[in-house]
Amino acid sequence: MTARTIPLDLDGYTDLPEGKIAAVVTYLEMREPPAAPLAEPLPLRPVAEPDLAWYRRFYAAIGLDWLWTSRLLMDEAKLAAILHHPGNELFVADGDAGEAGIVEIDRRDPADVEIAFFGLVPQATGQGLGPRMMAAALAKAWRPETRRVWLHTCTLDHPAALSFYRRCGFTPYRRAVEVMDDPRLTGRIPREAARRIPLIG
Repeated sequence: MTARTIPLDLDGYTDLPEGKIAAVVTYLEMREPPAAPLAEPLPLRPVAEPDLAWYRRFYAAIGLDWLWTSRLLMDEAKLAAILHHPGNELFVADGDAGEAGIVEIDRRDPADVEIAFFGLVPQATGQGLGPRMMAAALAKAWRPETRRVWLHTCTLDHPAALSFYRRCGFTPYRRAVEVMDDPRLTGRIPREAARRIPLIG
């Protein structure tokens, strides 16, 4: 089945078909490691070949309210191929109340390293853990062969995410529009997720 192309008006509004949502994605990069740590690095615990059910629960706890759904909607074989790939590194930050955050680093291209996922569970936010976790993530991401570390965020994400990444030393370099099925309408995630984003359709 061929995907439907939605013409994008580059100088105005574009109506979306019923059941679709859209986000503006900003890509950010860092071309050299920070001269000094952003904060005292938070210890990160590596998780080799993570259990998929555990991973999905943790991923959802962090990102479901921001409509992080790519890994939730992925089939088991594809998810396992990513998470168990030797070039994909998963780390957990532990807080006083248990598992607090996740850092996933994709270094399948050793020179061009992506921080694929970075986030804290809601109860761990507002405690100053974000800069400490990013300091640790950057220390893990940068190696002698690394030429660039990059990540992306979007307008569905936490409203402070973009400014946080810029404060961490990342520079925006590209913007895109992502259009997708609203997963709450397909039954793949609860309809109550991300209440701030209206359900239409």
